[in-house]
Amino acid sequence: MIYLDNAATSYQKPEAVYQAVQEAMHHMGNSGRGAHGASLDASRQIYSARELLAELFHAGDPSRVAFTANSTESLNMAVFGLFGPGDHVITTMLEHNSVLRPLYLLEEAGLELTILPADQNGCICYEDIEKAIRPNTKGIICTHASNLTGNMVDIGRIGRFCSKKGLLFVVDASQTAGVFDINMEEMGIDVLCFTGHKGLLGPQGTGGICVRQGVAVRPLIVGGSGVHSYSKAHPEDMPTALEAGTLNGHGIAGLYAALRYIQEIGMEQIRERELSLMRQFYDGVRTIPGVTIYGDFTGQRAPIVSLNIRDYDSGEVADELAYHYEIYTRAGAHCAPLMHRALGTESTGAVRFSMSHFNTEAEIGEAVRAVHEIAEG
Repeated sequence: MIYLDNAATSYQKPEAVYQAVQEAMHHMGNSGRGAHGASLDASRQIYSARELLAELFHAGDPSRVAFTANSTESLNMAVFGLFGPGDHVITTMLEHNSVLRPLYLLEEAGLELTILPADQNGCICYEDIEKAIRPNTKGIICTHASNLTGNMVDIGRIGRFCSKKGLLFVVDASQTAGVFDINMEEMGIDVLCFTGHKGLLGPQGTGGICVRQGVAVRPLIVGGSGVHSYSKAHPEDMPTALEAGTLNGHGIAGLYAALRYIQEIGMEQIRERELSLMRQFYDGVRTIPGVTIYGDFTGQRAPIVSLNIRDYDSGEVADELAYHYEIYTRAGAHCAPLMHRALGTESTGAVRFSMSHFNTEAEIGEAVRAVHEIAEG
């Protein structure tokens, strides 16, 4: 089996991740819910993971990192916790439904929403941002990299603009966390949302939200916190403010092991490996007759190549790859409807190949051969 669906979830994990989850399930109690050894062990493990994430993203105080189940939960927290009726928010056509659907719900309640267009290569025009500003503009929310094309957004440029204009800046790092450098302080990011099961190489059910000091996010969920139990109000201090209920301690233990692995291997080495494999695949398929590739391959990008073959439905191509070649990809709309509209692929979808540093050159060669054979009919 050749797994090339890492933009959905990384399939191959460091061996230490499996071991950490198993060990945690044998020994970990409930963090913040007791003073006994099992509970304290959980608290120490979770805090250690906070420290590594704060260091990775330059988020400052580890308490500004709150754990969630995934990017979807983090993005819902950010959207509903920062914006409301009467506010104007700017986003882009590159966004995942985890950004769009919460914004659409708020729009129905009175939020003003501007969605910046993307060109036929899936790129935005940064000058459109300034043109979209209104007196009631409160913030900008955008992805760091499209999960469909792999096109990256210059979040540093947008962050500097937001800082200059006094706007909140929310970044969806689902496709870049663990692979690309993200410096919240230097890039002017107020809220960073990420998942643990993709580039961070952790278990599913892990993710988080990093909130800059001085920014307050209204809780999406309130309830048990382990502290101030006699108060009617949920605690306001981070990270407890955004962590109601029992955390996925076993998953966070695995995420901690994954973060240590990334530190040891080096994010730059992981990134270079993945981009090299992506380029090998792109160069191998871009001249095949009948193959259409989407996205901008001239600048910095995530290790993703999305394509269609002739007039075939993307689902049929993905099925052919899976059943006859044992190559696993992702077809369809990828929860990115506006991006497909910009690319003109709403009716067919697209087949997405996304690489991991665990893949090999031989696997990429097999994928190129498979695309060539399918294109030949």
